[in-house]
Amino acid sequence: MSDKKVSITELGDPRKPHGAAGEEMLAGMNEHHSPVTEWSLSFFEFKEEDKVLDIGCGGGETIRKISEKLKKGKIYGVDYSELSVKLSTQHNAEDVECGKVSIIEASVEKLPFDDNSFDKIITVESFYFWPDPQENLKEVYRVLAKGGRFLIVADINGDAELDETDIEGIEKYRLYNPTLAEFRTLLENAGFKDINIHTCDGRKWVCAEGNK
Repeated sequence: MSDKKVSITELGDPRKPHGAAGEEMLAGMNEHHSPVTEWSLSFFEFKEEDKVLDIGCGGGETIRKISEKLKKGKIYGVDYSELSVKLSTQHNAEDVECGKVSIIEASVEKLPFDDNSFDKIITVESFYFWPDPQENLKEVYRVLAKGGRFLIVADINGDAELDETDIEGIEKYRLYNPTLAEFRTLLENAGFKDINIHTCDGRKWVCAEGNK
């Protein structure tokens, strides 16, 4: 990562993006997180009328990718960053206009949806920042429909062989980086069943799957 990139990340604040630096950072995230996102979406089998939620939607690229795969149905995004909501909306403007996509400013601490609302829920590169991961997962479980699937996606995990840049980033941004076993325990304690912890050969990636 270049000095400029580090500076942009620091100024933009990956925990809650804001300002011009936040805009540049989110655009970069749309690009850099694309491979791990595409990999993780392979664990969803989309059905025509699925209702899908993206928690921590950032720059909106995950929503766009889901929309490509889900020709009908409905996609919601939530983020507690006002800037992320704005940029995600712009990134998916056509789908927002036609009503296929709705993007809302909200926190995972209290999701503004009824119980059993979503067939599929995903969070990409945001679990690091959740304020109370164990309790927040219970809130995700609440809004997931019976028979639904939830994916936590990250490009590092606590069992991966991390390099110096990874370690510096974890320390600087106070990232929560569970081991594979800890992901399983977190999901179990929140009530999820049929848990699968997916990894990718040659990568540090993790996709922790819980079902309801």
